Amino acid sequence: MVEPLGKRIKRIAWGITGSGDQMIETYSVLVDIKEKTGVDTMVFLSKEGETVMKWYHLWDKIQDDFPNFKVDAGPNSPFIAGPLQMGHYDFLLIAPATANTVAKIVYGIADTLVTNTVSQTAKGKTPIFILPVDQKRGTVKTAAPSGRAFELTMREVDVTNSEKLAQMENITILKNPYDIYDIFGLEGSSESIKEKISKHPKKRKKKLENKK
Repeated sequence: MVEPLGKRIKRIAWGITGSGDQMIETYSVLVDIKEKTGVDTMVFLSKEGETVMKWYHLWDKIQDDFPNFKVDAGPNSPFIAGPLQMGHYDFLLIAPATANTVAKIVYGIADTLVTNTVSQTAKGKTPIFILPVDQKRGTVKTAAPSGRAFELTMREVDVTNSEKLAQMENITILKNPYDIYDIFGLEGSSESIKEKISKHPKKRKKKLENKK
């Protein structure tokens, strides 16, 4: 369980990388939290994050659900790091975070908007929460954009980097998307967002196909 911030959360910055794994769950949790709290959520995407959102049919939806929306135009453009360093946002969330993003953060590479934002925010006092997709050794179940379930075997190097990330300054690792509820001090679980996930375009399409 992640410790709640212990204060009213008004503004957060949410960075999205190019991971499809846990993307729909994370998105549903953030929409649910916004509906419950009215938190002002500034969303920014890596270039691959944009690609994944389109794959999962969330590209148009995210711009409606989160109008404060930015796309990577360079490591420091749009300028997000400064406001995060100065405490304009209550916390920085990177979820889900690809193995590539995690590796860059661990080794101090800040050549994308997401990794540079983490690097610069870590120098200030704004809390950083990151959800790496590769945390557990062995196999994990995930889903393709089509909805088809399959298994992936985690690489040792990626899991090790996630463990190193957990030891870095001002960074807290989330085990799953539902830990985001804990930051806000809210009750939430996989059961609470099943209905939201069922409304995802791919899920609806699959149900219709099954009825034919």
